[in-house]
This record gives sequence, structure tokens and C-alpha cells, in this order.
Amino acid sequence: MTATKDAFFKPEKVSPQDKAATTDSVARSLIEAEAVARERKTEALKALRLQREALEADNAPAPKKRIIKKAVKRG
Repeated sequence: MTATKDAFFKPEKVSPQDKAATTDSVARSLIEAEAVARERKTEALKALRLQREALEADNAPAPKKRIIKKAVKRG
């Protein structure tokens, strides 16, 4: 590639409306990508939590039976 003026400098100016539209579209795509990533992470964490709760329920010891003692009258 030969070094020319066009290779280093933009030949024309970009209008403010085009700059705003580009900024808006990039910002919206970033926000959308972050929302998708957040939802994906939330679903993964939810699946792990449900899996852990299922394992804990299987491994939980049976509740101990309580023996109720009757009061004995003396006297």
C-alpha cells in the first residue's frame, strides 16, 4: 500500500446526525449484548441452585422423632 493522503485522512466530514446514529446503534447493541449475557448467567446460576437444592434434599437426614414425656403426678 502506498502512502497517500486518503490513506491517513478522511476525505470528507461525517455529519453530526450520522455520528449520533452510529453512537446510538453501538450503544444499543452493547446494552442488548449485556442484557443477553446477564440473562444467560442468571439462567445458569438458577440451574446450579436448583441442582444443589435437589442434592441437599436427597442427602438430608430424616428428621429425628421426638419423644414426648408425660408429666407424672407425685403426691
